[in-house]
Amino acid sequence: MKAVVKTAVGYDQMVYKDIPEPEAAGDLVKIKIAYSGICGTDLHAFKGTYASTKPPVVLGHEFSGIVTAVGPEVTRFKVGDRVTSETTYKTCGVCPSCLSKDYNLCSHRQGIGTQINGSMAQYVVSREESVHALPENVSLLSAALTEPLACGVHAGIEKGNVSKGDIVCIFGVGAIGQMVAQVSKARGATVIVAGLSSDQERFEIALANGADRAVDQSKENLADIIGEMTGGVGVDIAFECSGAVPAANKALEIVRRKGRVVQMGVFPEAREPIWTDLILHKEICYVGSRSQKPSSWRTSIELLAARTVVPEKIVTKIVSLADWREGFEASIRGEGVKAVICCNEDLAEHR
Repeated sequence: MKAVVKTAVGYDQMVYKDIPEPEAAGDLVKIKIAYSGICGTDLHAFKGTYASTKPPVVLGHEFSGIVTAVGPEVTRFKVGDRVTSETTYKTCGVCPSCLSKDYNLCSHRQGIGTQINGSMAQYVVSREESVHALPENVSLLSAALTEPLACGVHAGIEKGNVSKGDIVCIFGVGAIGQMVAQVSKARGATVIVAGLSSDQERFEIALANGADRAVDQSKENLADIIGEMTGGVGVDIAFECSGAVPAANKALEIVRRKGRVVQMGVFPEAREPIWTDLILHKEICYVGSRSQKPSSWRTSIELLAARTVVPEKIVTKIVSLADWREGFEASIRGEGVKAVICCNEDLAEHR
């Protein structure tokens, strides 16, 4: 089969090549890939700056497709099922995180597209526990973005506890920020998205999908705008989805006393200057949100089925598997919101 393989550590080191098809042994489900999203971590892997990527490995961990084979231990799926999958391929199974099904925190976790061959290929295998059947009314294109949606659910609901009537501010309007915005709107919140002048297209997409206000911080004073919208109190919850330290500090500034700041973005350095005085004096709850876990996926499937969140609305570019580099280069340039690879033309719903 054809696949996009990170062959070695370092910048690029990626090729489109033939590799053997995976087999559905044991509890594995073999999936013919319809779409595979290009994630920010895939871009870091391309640049050689994502330590979790262990070459040689097929990249890709956001995907949807059709089951073509199942291992002898599989009981919940059959050939022809439309599915998506969590990124977890293997865990230790015995640590406290595994016992509570917080697989995102298992120190021995192996992930699809990082340590195990991923979805930028014609086929992938995933363990039965990680696979989810798709509701009939959910497109394969939307389903391919269940993983970033699950990240938004984990941050917005499980860590941020967004509730009806909350006012939230989201820093960063890439795919993750857009998913947090849609999840927050589904929960009944007022949503402000913040970015820079280069985010104009992303602002328009966020507003079209329900965001209440977009703030270009290159031209507008975010603190003043939030002061006007909240009567000087500040937002209830701020989400840092950009990976920019100034955004995290601005989040601490504009959140209300006893408010919540959720960090999703990965900062350039492991140790960064954070405005800790504000955390102390405003009694802010500053919490990290790493990836997603099984409960996040169950909620995401419910949101997809209800169509209160429609991830395909953030897709701005679709390329073929052979043209994967075009999608990566557009994403690195920051064009649009979400680029997706169509891995098997016969499963394409949108081109």
